[in-house]
Amino acid sequence: MATPLMPKATAAWLVDNTTLSFEQIANFCHLHVLEVQAMADGDINMLGISPIAQGQLAQEEIDRCQEDSTLSLTLLGEANEKYRRTPGARYVPIAKRQDKPDAVVWLLRHHGELTDSQIIKLVGTTKNTIEKIRTRNHWNIQNIHPRSPIEMGLCTQEEIDMEMVKHRTA
Repeated sequence: MATPLMPKATAAWLVDNTTLSFEQIANFCHLHVLEVQAMADGDINMLGISPIAQGQLAQEEIDRCQEDSTLSLTLLGEANEKYRRTPGARYVPIAKRQDKPDAVVWLLRHHGELTDSQIIKLVGTTKNTIEKIRTRNHWNIQNIHPRSPIEMGLCTQEEIDMEMVKHRTA
């Protein structure tokens, strides 16, 4: 199930502008009911963003769920397609480029069965860098420490899982 963009801001808008139950808002935004209740009580101050203006919800969907509190909100189909990550090269900020060797070491340690091409796709590095790290000939090998590429924002757990599934089926 997909999550709306900026779920807390979306929840804040829904709390302020609809009569949906806290459970409905929490389920739609993948938040805890107490977080939604805290927004309603004013304990969490957040500027709300309209999911209607973002193209994630239709007013008819909100009206339908306001009439029956047992129904759940669902994202519009094109909202998922509109913000889906496109295949191909990704821009990595200069500050994160030095983290790539750390991610390569982590992947080699924890998922050693991945091929070089899969690591290249996940981290966005080169085959030459992977080979130098494997043979410990990298120019900065003494300062490379294994760090999760997920925590560094270089890839997601879902991407790693997909590559692992591809490896097992190959």
